[in-house]
This record gives sequence, C-alpha cells and structure tokens, in this order.
Amino acid sequence: MRHRRKGRTLGRSPSHRKALLRNMASALILTERDAEFDSNAPKVRGRIVTTMEKAKEVRPLVERCVTIARRSLEAQEHASQFAVNEERGSEGWRQWRQSDQWTQWVAAQAPVIAARRRVQQLLQDKQAVRILFDEIAPRFSDRPGGYTRVVCLAKPRLGDAGTRAILEFVGTHDRVVTKSEKPSFADEGEPAGQDELSTELDEKASDSQQEQDAPSDAASTEQPQASDSADDKAADEHTKD
Repeated sequence: MRHRRKGRTLGRSPSHRKALLRNMASALILTERDAEFDSNAPKVRGRIVTTMEKAKEVRPLVERCVTIARRSLEAQEHASQFAVNEERGSEGWRQWRQSDQWTQWVAAQAPVIAARRRVQQLLQDKQAVRILFDEIAPRFSDRPGGYTRVVCLAKPRLGDAGTRAILEFVGTHDRVVTKSEKPSFADEGEPAGQDELSTELDEKASDSQQEQDAPSDAASTEQPQASDSADDKAADEHTKD
C-alpha cells in the first residue's frame, strides 16, 4: 500500500526525479530572461511545453519559489532606505561601511539573503534565482498564490503519444473575453446618403398608407348614393298607387 507516498515517481529514482523537477523549474524561470542576442532564445517567454504528469509535479516547486521571493519584497524595500548609490570602493562607500546606517542595512537585508539562499538551495541556478527575485517576484507582489497554470494540449507527443501540456506564468498570455457592441445607427460617422434613404423610405410608407385608406373612403361615399336611389324608387311606386 502506498500510504503517505504522494506524488508521481515518473519512472525515476528519487535523486533523478529531484534533478528533473529542479531543471524544469529553472528552465521555466529562465524563459523570462533577456535573450535578444542569445542563440538559444526561448520561443515564448514564461512558458515551457512538457507532459501533463511532469507539469503537475513541477508546478508546486515553482509556486514555492515564487512565494519565497514574493515574501522577501517587503524586507528588500525596507532595506533600500539605508542603502547608498555610491560606487563600491569609493570614499563615500567606505564612510557608509563605517557608519550605523550600514549596520541597519545589514539587519534589514538579512531576510532577503535568507530567502535567496533558500531558493538557491531549491533550484541550484544563480541566474534563475536572480531573474526570480528581480523580475518575476515584483510582478506577483499583489497575488497571494496561483502564479502558474497548466493547459492541456490536444495533440499528443510524437512517438509515445504522451499527453502534452503547457506550464506558464499567469498574467502574460491570459485570454481576454471581449463582448461585441450593439451597432448604433445614429452615430456621427453615419454615411452621407443615409438621411436621403430614410426620407425616401418614409415617403414610400406614407404613400402606401394613403393607398390603403383610399378604398375605404370610396366605399363610404358610394353607400349614401345607394340609399338615395332606393328612396327614389319607393317614392315613384307611391305616386303610381
């Protein structure tokens, strides 16, 4: 029985599996790098394509690293109040190292250093750690979790027909649903001949209404004439009698 043995083995030993997940998490973070002049530039920033099982296993690791980096932003902002912009080794920088301000900066920067060391222990990639703390974490400063998504692809992997999936950061390739606007025929950009067409239609409608009213008027005028002729006949018969 597999009690207390959560997760997938992925057909690998524990050390091999940890290395696989670590490399995939670093690969996802490295897609956010500036690869303008890189020969191995990523096709899409913030996205990797893998199997569904691997994507579900590596997602918690990425989420944990982003959470650690996001929680250190407050301490980093507090430490920036005691930092200086002097060049390292200059006279101003040496005076800052001898002052109490440097001691305060070290105390405020300690949580950030601990967070970086923890993520470095998980990923073991200095470039990925730098990109995570400098670019990705500030982007999710107001988001309390759910930094990635897994999207299943319809086309299976060629060879073994494995189910492929996309693992990507949210906020970059989000689907935007737009509703179509109801057309308005009274806009300022109405065609030039629209007014003339509307007047012609109104005139035709009025003419057709007049034609429909004409037979009823004729019938009403003919009915009194018929009644007058009947009265004349009755008067002639009375005189003959």
